[in-house]
Amino acid sequence: MAPNDSAQATDEARDLGAGRRKAARYLVPVGVAGVAAATIGLVPALAASGDPSLPKISAQQLIEKMAASDTQQLSGTMKITTDLGLPGLGSLGSFAPKGGGSDKSASPDAKLTELASGTHTLRVAADGQDRQKVSILEDAAEYSLIHNGNDVWAYDSGSNQVFHSKKSAADAAEGHGKKTPDAGMPTTPKALADEFLKNVDPTTAVSVDGTSQVAGRDAYQLLIKPKQSGSTIGSVRIAVDAKTGVPLKFTLSPSAGGKAVVDAGFTKVDFSKPSADTFKFSPPKGAKVTEDDGKQKQTSRPEQSLPGGLGNFGDAKNAKNTKVIGKGWTAIAELDTGGKGMPKADNTKGGGDAQKFLDSLGDKVSGKFGTGTVFKTRLVNALITDNGKVYVGAVTKDALVDAANSAK
Repeated sequence: MAPNDSAQATDEARDLGAGRRKAARYLVPVGVAGVAAATIGLVPALAASGDPSLPKISAQQLIEKMAASDTQQLSGTMKITTDLGLPGLGSLGSFAPKGGGSDKSASPDAKLTELASGTHTLRVAADGQDRQKVSILEDAAEYSLIHNGNDVWAYDSGSNQVFHSKKSAADAAEGHGKKTPDAGMPTTPKALADEFLKNVDPTTAVSVDGTSQVAGRDAYQLLIKPKQSGSTIGSVRIAVDAKTGVPLKFTLSPSAGGKAVVDAGFTKVDFSKPSADTFKFSPPKGAKVTEDDGKQKQTSRPEQSLPGGLGNFGDAKNAKNTKVIGKGWTAIAELDTGGKGMPKADNTKGGGDAQKFLDSLGDKVSGKFGTGTVFKTRLVNALITDNGKVYVGAVTKDALVDAANSAK
């Protein structure tokens, strides 16, 4: 990059911080109210041969284009693949509570955590802030979430289970004017992009890195990279539709290299108004319907431990003396669990094997803080000390140990 280009990129990154509130306006309402899942990725469509030739645009201009986008109707297909580097959990089966599953419901909290790993196909549709639909397509079944006005329906065809939640007038009034209902976990390239863009700060380098084609549409590539060392995030790349300003693809790559941790993109997309029938739903004959009693707990949101405004580090607010060490991409949350360190398995009924499994998941470390265990994924890492302190962030193991050593 030439010196003038470097200076321009630095200026643009600084400008993005001032304009981050405006950038939050560009979301298309594809997330369904009640959607709560772990971090997910969407596999992009195959690009056509050769990148499209498009007029030059600066990063600031591209962000403004996204912010100005008023697209509120679309339908399309996405592929979901997640690679957090988590260990296989099959060996936990013998330690799991026994149960017949008769209390299973189609609640999003129970179903959508499956998107945390593996590959899935999704169909999505949106028509303004009041109508959205997301369907997870399986080999012999389909799980759908439908938001239509004040009603949110979830249907699992495999178990013939239905979950129904009705928004109150107060909820509807509170959400008036928002383009996206509170969906918990970002489920589209737009929502994922917004989580990073709305809190771009001086620790971030932002530039336009060429063009691409996603789902048959020409797009600019917006590249976001941390200026700091020690983050597990190498870069975030967002393909922005050249015509509409809609993010079509979101790719989060780890600093350690290898394939993307999160890769979000459409394989097919249509910006015309979906049919009204798309959002209509009535429970099928014989289906078991569970009404939301208001006591449903939202699934945990591990994406909150990421930089870019994803930010409360899970259940940090429920721990004592919680604070954040550092800032930007290398921010680390310090939690005090009240003296409870690593969990111990019950020594009876296979507890010894369970403890070996728990111990195998982490790396033993020591320092001024005493001893502890670091649990690693390709994105979010956590250090649990034996005296009950927890340090978590999208940072390397060494960064966690340094934070624990310097903590007061």
